[in-house]
Formats: sequence, C-alpha cells, structure tokens
Amino acid sequence: MRVIRNGTVHTQTERGTIEGDVLIEDGEIAAVGEVDAPADAEEIDVDGAHVTPGLVDAHSHAGMAEWAEPEDADFNEGTSATTPNVNALDGFHPRDEELKHAFQNGVTSVSSRMGSGNVIGGIIVSMKTYGDRADEMLIKEDGMKAAMGENPKRFHGEREGRQPSTRPGVAATLREQFMQAEDYLDRKEDAAAEDESFERDLGMENLSRVLTGDLPLRVHAHRADDIMTVFRIGEEFGIDDLSIEHATEGHVVADEFVERDVPAVVGPSISSASKYELRNITFETPGILHDAGVKVAIQTDAPVLPQQHLDVCVGLAVREGLPAEAALDAVTTNAAEILGIEDRVGTLEPGTDADVAVWNGEFWRVDSRTQHVFVDGEHVFDRDADAVDPREEYAW
Repeated sequence: MRVIRNGTVHTQTERGTIEGDVLIEDGEIAAVGEVDAPADAEEIDVDGAHVTPGLVDAHSHAGMAEWAEPEDADFNEGTSATTPNVNALDGFHPRDEELKHAFQNGVTSVSSRMGSGNVIGGIIVSMKTYGDRADEMLIKEDGMKAAMGENPKRFHGEREGRQPSTRPGVAATLREQFMQAEDYLDRKEDAAAEDESFERDLGMENLSRVLTGDLPLRVHAHRADDIMTVFRIGEEFGIDDLSIEHATEGHVVADEFVERDVPAVVGPSISSASKYELRNITFETPGILHDAGVKVAIQTDAPVLPQQHLDVCVGLAVREGLPAEAALDAVTTNAAEILGIEDRVGTLEPGTDADVAVWNGEFWRVDSRTQHVFVDGEHVFDRDADAVDPREEYAW
C-alpha cells in the first residue's frame, strides 16, 4: 500500500483538481482526497506537485517499431494490401526501448498498432508501457487499423500489378473487404441455421467484428477528402464506431466530425510537409476541433515522434489554441474513451488502475518533468533514485 501525500491532484473526474492525497492498494486507486492509511503504508510526500493519471497515447507504434533497431520493426505485413488477420499483440516487444522512455516520462498506456502501408493493417491493442510479458500488459483489443491516402498507394502501387495505386483504388480495396465480410457473415449465419459445418477465415472473422460493432474502425487519414471518404464508406456499411487518426486537415471539415460524433486522434504535428497530404499540417488543428465540439486526443505516432514527448505535443497544441483546461483531457480521459478503456485508465477514480504520474509543474509545460511514475501501483520511476548521469547513459 502506498500514499501520495500533499499533491495538486488532477482527478479527471467530476471532482476536478483538488489538494490532497492518492491511496494506492492492490494495483488500484483506492481513495483520493484526505486519506487515512495504515502506519506501515509507504508514504511519498510530493509537496504540492501536480499529480495526474498516467498519460494515454491513442495512436502509437511503441513496442512494434523497435526504437533502437528499426530494421527489425514488425508493423507492416507487406505481403498483401489487406491483412485483417494479423494482431499487433503478436508483434509487441515489451523490451522495446521506446516503452521505457514512455513510462519514465509519464506515458503509461499506448494504443499500439500495425503501420499504414496496408489499406487494412490488422487488430490494434491498448497496452501498458511497463512490463515484461505482452499478455500481462494488454488492456484491450481496441480497433481495426485501416489507412487512406499516400502510404498504401505508395507501398503497394509501386509493386507491379498490385492494387491500390490511386485513392479510388484504396477506397475500392476497403469496400471490397467489407463486402466480403458481409457475405461471410451471411454464410456463417446460414450455416448455423442449417446446422452445417462452416470453414472459418481469420481475416474475415476479425473484419466481421467491425461490421457487428464489436471492434472500432480506426482509419489513418490526413487530407479532408480522405476523411470524407472514410465517412462515406462508414455510412455505406453501417459502421458507427470509428475514429479518424492523424486528421491533419480535420479542421477543414470539423462540422462533419460533429455531425457524425466521430472523434479525432490528431498528430504528429511536429513535421514538415514530407508528403503532399501534409501541406496543411498545423498545431492549430486540435484547438479548432475542440472548439467545434469534437472529442480530440493527441498522439505522437511513435517512433515518428519519440513516445516520451507526448507532453510536448500537448504543450504546442496549447500554444496554438487548445484551451489549457482541455490539455490533460487530450491524453487521459478523451484518449481512454476513444479507445474504450476508460474503465481502466485515464482518471484517478477509485477502482481504476493505479497509473499515476507526479510532475514538478503543469505536465504540458516544456520545463515540467516527471518526479514519480506508477504503473498498476508499482513505483516504476523515481527521478531522484533513478537518476543517471547522461554522460554515462549516452556513452559510446
């Protein structure tokens, strides 16, 4: 049992921000406020420091992209333009250095997924960033990865004779897969009604979960026209549970997000226009979407941006118009709700996982640093105790 004493506690609940304590017991938040604890409980007096839920990155490749050796990355199964049969959990590496950087800097959960080389990439998983076994770090399968635009065009279009090579080809490929999944569901239902045997297909089983509402569709889309294509296809197939990932030009069609109640996972926005579809990239996007009434999360797309700099991304969004009072929402409650893991993470509600970060200032300010980090109640980082001389850490 542990008690974090005398903190400025950002509960991310209806209680708001309070001055008080956080009691951790059996890996969960046990109480918040004025806490009585047994005499043998470990007490950490943070002397007014900011206490937040562990940050949640709603779009990452941490654990998949091998920070130190990217040539060993496992996030694009490039043998086909559609691979709904694969699951990111099977490629998640708990000892990826990116994960250590993450939890030391307050990012305790990430939605880790396949890359955007394929039109359909596979099942996405929400994971804790601390642990040594992927199965124990798993929070939930949180979606099916899909991608529009330049990446699948280039990845497959440059291979002779392989669809897609154009945006219409990307959209057609996605439609064809959902049509196959609809037919698959019909055949499976008919076989069950007739008590006949049925040959299962792993990819269609997974994709069927999107059509039945069991698995959200999470679509990489930068340009406004690609975003509208996603909305169009979603309506054609009755897919209501979806999110737009990156949403670089989401601010251009903010009203369309609001009309459909679709959330946006924005970023990474520290970039030049490395491809045409990024020409309108700006940190103003989260603020514009937020002001319009869109549920917004902010992402790093790690390792595109280092996972530990999620807080910096939020700070730059605040500088460009995201209200400061919404900053923490973008990487806690909003991110957790978009991923469907709000019962576990994203707040300091009693009964949720004890993922907690203690900061020496407001988390999104560039001069703020984590002092303590807890994952599932375990004290995984103490800046004073774990301090390393950078001359030794980065020595050749």
